[in-house]
Amino acid sequence: MSEFAHNSQLDDNPQVDDDQLVELARQARELAYVPYSNFPVGAALLTKSGRVFTGANVENAVYPLGLCAERNAIFQAVAQGEQEFETIAVVTEPGVTPCGACRQVMQEFDNGSLRILVADAAGNVRTYTLSGLLPDAFGADDLPTTHSRDSGDSRI
Repeated sequence: MSEFAHNSQLDDNPQVDDDQLVELARQARELAYVPYSNFPVGAALLTKSGRVFTGANVENAVYPLGLCAERNAIFQAVAQGEQEFETIAVVTEPGVTPCGACRQVMQEFDNGSLRILVADAAGNVRTYTLSGLLPDAFGADDLPTTHSRDSGDSRI
């Protein structure tokens, strides 16, 4: 198991660069549980506070119960109190962009500055913005004001 196979603060290097983040996603990809699709995905999420959370996709025989690598990393970050994200790196064999469900979850926490690094197995990296991948996204502002994220109403 690699030293970055777990969530890390990376205290010895507070500035995680894009290459390091892609490498962490590549390492996370090695931990994917994909007995049905054989399509491993790894993700590494850099928070604004400098913490890095990694995730791998986890499949289930009941397909809808599986979890994508990107959401795995995001949910771990949120469960540990992080809600402001700077960059997420995603690594797949062919270098595909995140699915629609992952894009929608990213939208929940994006303030317009989230960068998405998409890398393939050969090391080619492309950079996207969430608005470029999910234009005209649905978000909290589209809900009635009595049900907005900031209203304190948890009956949504």
